[in-house]
Order: sequence, then structure tokens, then C-alpha cells
Amino acid sequence: MKKVLWMGLAGAAGATMRVLIGQAVPNVSGFPISTLAVNVIGTFLLCFIIAGAFRTLSAHKDVQDIVTTGFLGSFTTFSALSVETVLLVENNQFILAGLYGLCSILGGLSAGGLGFRLGRKSARI
Repeated sequence: MKKVLWMGLAGAAGATMRVLIGQAVPNVSGFPISTLAVNVIGTFLLCFIIAGAFRTLSAHKDVQDIVTTGFLGSFTTFSALSVETVLLVENNQFILAGLYGLCSILGGLSAGGLGFRLGRKSARI
């Protein structure tokens, strides 16, 4: 039960951070920059933490779950990416929809690769 409560608090914190970033980073010409930024940042953090901090600190499995699933799971969102892409398509903004999808996938993969690389380096230090 204790883990569930911590997971809920971490989820609330992640969702709050997502909203704050969404308010601080306005979308431009219908392009959902805030969701893109949150997802790329969240992917980097998740990969960095998994590859580095958890190995170095030997974090308990519950702590790992609370940070990754609770905080970062609610911070990032695939569903928002999907909805925003569909809305762009419905508004006949096909180029923006394609660009957003491409930036999301390539940005996420690049951020993930960088996060793993830097996380592994920090774990060796």
C-alpha cells in the first residue's frame, strides 16, 4: 500500500511538471512543441536514470518503479502525441502532422540514445 501511495504522489508530481512545461512552452502555429519537449526530455531522463543512476545507486525496485512509472510515466505521454497528430491531420495540416510525428520519433530515439550513453558514462565515474 505504501508503494501505491508513493506512486500516486510521484504521478501527481510528474503530471504537474508536464502542465507547467506546457504553460511555459507555447505551441507555435499549431505545432505541439510543449508535448514534443516533454516527451523528448522525459525519454532522455528515463534512459539516463536507468543506465546510470539506478546502476550506481543500486536503487530498490520500488524506488525505480516510483520514479520511472510514477513520475516519468505521468510526465511523458504517448496519448497526447497521438491525439495532437490526429487533430493536425483532421485540420488538414498534413505537413505539420508528419513533421511532428517524425520529430517525436527521431527526437525520442536520439534523446534515449544520448541518455543511455551519458548514463552509462556517469555510472563508470
